[in-house]
Amino acid sequence: MTTALILDFDGTVLDTEGPIFHGWRELYAEHGVELDLPTWQQTIGTADDPDHFANLEAAVGPLDPSWRAWRRRRRDELLHAEEIRPGVLAWLDEAEALDIPVGIASSSPIDWVARHLDRLGLTERFACLACCNEVIPAKPDPMSYRLACETLGARPERSIAVEDSPHGVAAATGAGLLTVAVPHGLTSSLDLSAADLVVGSLADITLGEVVAARH
Repeated sequence: MTTALILDFDGTVLDTEGPIFHGWRELYAEHGVELDLPTWQQTIGTADDPDHFANLEAAVGPLDPSWRAWRRRRRDELLHAEEIRPGVLAWLDEAEALDIPVGIASSSPIDWVARHLDRLGLTERFACLACCNEVIPAKPDPMSYRLACETLGARPERSIAVEDSPHGVAAATGAGLLTVAVPHGLTSSLDLSAADLVVGSLADITLGEVVAARH
């Protein structure tokens, strides 16, 4: 059994969280309603999302279904403007140099994660994708991390997780991985103190330094 590096995807490899939130916020604003950030933050990193369209209709009345397509287009416009988060590529390069297998543990479905990895040219960099489905529950349940480690032949207590949210940190630490929290714009105000280490970005520390701390 060996060491593995397991990364969350949304907000960690790519900031999808911001585009999704801002797309919905702009739709709400088009109808004179403010989308509450603290309420939104409660579901970051898990899969317990409310029906935001139904909530907007509850506030303003029935909406033309075309607004759903408008929101998706706006989300995708914002997503395609995002780049891989700082330090991620350097960590992936270092993991390859150190012969450390890399996987993803995500509360998103595998088609969402795989589509973005393919678009970013990162598919071959990850040996496994442990994503939420009928068998694997969303975080904060630790199963995705345990499954990723098992698939990679790694021991959780020797492995490293990278997360961006309290739900994700709870999942990773619950599985026994040393957890590095890297917040972004929507999670920087949240309590990530349960992580072993909180950094501004992965560019602030090397994978080797974290591996040394793990051992």
